[in-house]
Amino acid sequence: MQKTVVILKPSAIQRGLVGEVISRFEKKGLQLIGMKMISLTDEILEEHYAHLKTKPFFQRIKESMKVSPVIVLALKGVDAVEVVRKMTGTTNGREAQPGTIRGDYSMSVQENIVHASDSPETAEIELERFFSAAELFNYPQLMHSNIYANDEC
Repeated sequence: MQKTVVILKPSAIQRGLVGEVISRFEKKGLQLIGMKMISLTDEILEEHYAHLKTKPFFQRIKESMKVSPVIVLALKGVDAVEVVRKMTGTTNGREAQPGTIRGDYSMSVQENIVHASDSPETAEIELERFFSAAELFNYPQLMHSNIYANDEC
């Protein structure tokens, strides 16, 4: 089973979309194995968005991500990274397909509701960045046999 990280951005918090977004992941069959609300610091943001540090919009990203706390989720499932990426849609909410989280709730490139890990390798780094081992839970998913065929896991 693969693990991934989703951050519900301030745009999701401010618009009251937290329950709606988490519900989509749960309804899909992804298992919630960690969740917490945190305020992002400059230090965390500079580490998390290091690949964008030289971009002219980097300061705007930092400011946007500090408008309110965020909610960080750890999710688990077969091909969880790819599944979550498909569910979130393309970065630009105006271009995201209807039915995706960004396609249904975003009109912006920046205020696009969620961040999702972009690869299994990135997911591992982000899990370590946002969660201690004690904050990730391993428990049986009781409906597991109704979510996956017995040879998929």
